[in-house]
Amino acid sequence: MPDHPAQAAIPKGSAIIGTRSMATSADELALLIDGATNYAIYMLDPDGLVTIWNRGAERIKGWSAAEIVGRHFSMSYPAEDIAEGLPAADLRRAHAEGRIEEESWRVRKDGSEFLANVTITALYDEHGALRGFGKVVRDITDQKSTERAIAGRERLLASILATVPDAMVVIDDHGRIASFSAAAERLFGYTEAAMIGADVTCLMQEADRAPHDAHLAAYRATGVRHVIGTTRSAIGRRSNGETFAMELAVGETSSGGQRIFTGFIRDLTQRNLAERQVQDLQSDLIHLSRISAMGTMASTLAHELNQPLTAIANYVETTRDMLRDAGTPELVIIRDALTLAAAQSLRAGDIVRRLRAFVAHGEVGRAPESLVALVEDAAGLALIGAHEAGVCVTMNLDTAAFRVQVDRIQIEQVLVNLIRNAVQAMQACASRVLTISTLRESSGMVQVTVADTGHGIAADMVDRLFQAFATTRQEGMGLGLSICRTIVEAHGGRIWATVNPGGGAAFHFTLELAVGDGTPL
Repeated sequence: MPDHPAQAAIPKGSAIIGTRSMATSADELALLIDGATNYAIYMLDPDGLVTIWNRGAERIKGWSAAEIVGRHFSMSYPAEDIAEGLPAADLRRAHAEGRIEEESWRVRKDGSEFLANVTITALYDEHGALRGFGKVVRDITDQKSTERAIAGRERLLASILATVPDAMVVIDDHGRIASFSAAAERLFGYTEAAMIGADVTCLMQEADRAPHDAHLAAYRATGVRHVIGTTRSAIGRRSNGETFAMELAVGETSSGGQRIFTGFIRDLTQRNLAERQVQDLQSDLIHLSRISAMGTMASTLAHELNQPLTAIANYVETTRDMLRDAGTPELVIIRDALTLAAAQSLRAGDIVRRLRAFVAHGEVGRAPESLVALVEDAAGLALIGAHEAGVCVTMNLDTAAFRVQVDRIQIEQVLVNLIRNAVQAMQACASRVLTISTLRESSGMVQVTVADTGHGIAADMVDRLFQAFATTRQEGMGLGLSICRTIVEAHGGRIWATVNPGGGAAFHFTLELAVGDGTPL
């Protein structure tokens, strides 16, 4: 006889196996639910009373299963939600829709609130009758806090990138644009929407596109960097086809296992324009200095030109007188007189020629020049009247100092300025010795020195000799030595002054020797 009437309809042994299987499945399901400690999983009856409460619910909400089973689930809602009837409304929606999911605030046993992701699922029996509800609750307070922090940082970064003056372009390791800042939109004339996914070479001039692709491919293959981590000058191309000079700094990072490259771009158009303007102003100032220097030489020059011109007149008059009684013996004398007249005329013409070359503005251009010839020409112009003033000039020019790579007119200006300063410094001195010397240095430079036996350098002027408007002469503007420094440094050299042990001062400056020239001139 069967132990229970219900067993009569079940084949022998099958009820035991089925019961064990169902019991085992229930135990495994219970273990699975309890093991999900990051989720509060519990069951409600149709009225909202708790029937099952897992360990995750205990951890997240604070109530034990013994404390909560049989009580209404609304006890974990905030008081204001309960007052508005939200718990019952949630069950009605879940019953009507089958399943609802939302983010809302819940209350723990200790009264603290947390932001929860809540899923309520309606459960039905085989006849379609409502058996209750399944709830899954996850604490997302920290997650949302992290998301808000990330979103805040992203907004801050977006704000910075929207206002930073340098354009920023982000590309992947195949050169496709992933980000295009607001400054980049203004600089290149493209919109971000049009640029995302485009090849970055569209921002380059035609000649740079193929090398860029080759460098990128080589970097992917070898890891050898060419421009990453450096700042360099390049040529950009705007949407209208216009090209412009730019400064490009490229950095590399990794995102999601993929290498990305960030380029910061600065438009150099205005900076280059400003530099050209400064160079033009500097050139104008140097030219003005040459004109100003002519004023100080004008009276002496007039005297020096007057002498050869007077001599020419005398020779011509004498020749005229001699021709009155022309005879064969006098022809030799006439020829000699005419020769002297021609020489004096040439002398006057040479003075004027050098003066015009010194004052001429012209384009600045460097070329290999004989240092010896350069010094002699400048001295010939600067020492006009020096012999009459009792100045003894000594030149010690190193024959091993070959040609120098200079702008001839500008370096002559430096020499003229230093020589005339030296002559003026010795006006009230008993000893008036001017020494001009050159000496080749081992570093591919040559040193030029202009030394005098004048009154030396005042102690309060030592540190500011080459500053603009620094002068001890009432009639001077204080620009000569400042301009000399500008010219010398623009030629890659330096200029300085020392005090002579025997009295007076010495000014030194260096110039670069012409490359590959080994022939002294």
